[in-house]
Amino acid sequence: MPSAYVPLCLVLTMKKISFNEALFQIIKEDSRYHAEAYFFVREALDFTSKILKKPAKGPQKHITATELLEGIRQYALREYGPMAMTVLNFWGIQQCSDFGRIVFNLVNKHILRKTEGDSIHDFDGGYDFKTTFHKPYQAVGKCRIKNEECRIKKEK
Repeated sequence: MPSAYVPLCLVLTMKKISFNEALFQIIKEDSRYHAEAYFFVREALDFTSKILKKPAKGPQKHITATELLEGIRQYALREYGPMAMTVLNFWGIQQCSDFGRIVFNLVNKHILRKTEGDSIHDFDGGYDFKTTFHKPYQAVGKCRIKNEECRIKKEK
């Protein structure tokens, strides 16, 4: 045996997994949210990036929790209209902190990145789901069933 023994070190490289593989692992570990909730958050993130005109790369690409929550709100209303809250609730999403858990599940699987200042608690509070997803579609006057439609107040 040589006098200068150097131990053999194994270097493990982390294989980047696909979104679907990560989602499978996440659902196995944390079944609170339907798989569709993760797809929705990913799509809402892309939507938010576009409306904020974020660059494809670099530090300016970062989206804060506040920006993402607003993007999620707009995207949910655009995609699901008056059914937004029902759809989100069906997927297990009851409040903004649920979006934070979904985002950080994706961060933990290296699908999304976070900055040093980002925290899951940035999603706490946010907005009230009932006010956010029901109020824009409340009827403004009496609804007549025969031969007339309800006038729906839709906020943009």
